[in-house]
Amino acid sequence: MGSPSPALEAFGLSKRFGSVVALESVDLRVEPGSVRGLIGPNGAGKTTLLRLLLRLVSPDAGRMEFFGRQPALAAGLDGVAGYVEEPRFYPYLSARRTLELLATLDREDADRRVDALLDRVGLDEKAAGRRVGGFSTGMRQRLGLAAALLASPRLLLLDEPTTGLDPTGAREMRDILRGLADDGVSVLLSSHDMAAVADVCDAVTFLSSGRVVWDGSMERLQSEAPAGEFRLETSDDARALSLSESQPGVTARTDEQRGLLVAAGRDALDRLVLALAAERIAVRRLTEVTSSVEAMYLALTGGSTK
Repeated sequence: MGSPSPALEAFGLSKRFGSVVALESVDLRVEPGSVRGLIGPNGAGKTTLLRLLLRLVSPDAGRMEFFGRQPALAAGLDGVAGYVEEPRFYPYLSARRTLELLATLDREDADRRVDALLDRVGLDEKAAGRRVGGFSTGMRQRLGLAAALLASPRLLLLDEPTTGLDPTGAREMRDILRGLADDGVSVLLSSHDMAAVADVCDAVTFLSSGRVVWDGSMERLQSEAPAGEFRLETSDDARALSLSESQPGVTARTDEQRGLLVAAGRDALDRLVLALAAERIAVRRLTEVTSSVEAMYLALTGGSTK
């Protein structure tokens, strides 16, 4: 028995809007039960790519396959769900009523899953009864995910699902997505949230000016990315700075705020911490400032993650 087909495979997708090249020869693959991050600056083509995959617009060139098949033009995307940009709903309906109405368009058992889905995305009984027009951006994101899950999709296409969520909510969203992948659902996640990408994704595709500029597994990214940066506070920062100069793969400087800023890969950072301990210099705080994902992003795009 052969290996299962990819949940999504795109070949040479291209799209122009007048003289503007939005996408050019984009290849993309999402494996079953995996989360692939789609990263790039504003205008890189991420939203256009999601629109193509959801068949909201047609490509000028290229083709796409879902679960090993190329969908017919007149057919729906069976097993695929998601949203582009911010989810939008009728403002005068409650969250529960919104899902109940959407359930009539989906699977026969969808209406029986409404309460469970509201609970899964973190919308409690009180929130479920409120009109969506009074929802915050983060609450609409939660409802958007619940709506996408109504049809029990095997592939989710999500555009910035952590936008508008506070740190706790963003963490909960990441946990939900990771749990879905563990249950066998494939996810393509467009995001500027580097923490979400680092925590959740199995693979990453970087877009810039409509082209794929890097594509690979998180393991490969960790090995190829420039060194991340960490803030280090010790019991003797002056000695720690001096000691770091003798450590291979470590670059350190004094931070204007407090402590030291240390650029190092994981192995080099481990060696530095052990060397500090051997010299009886206590590490009081070590926090990540720039992750490997963010470092790779900046190296590939030369811009800001915002």
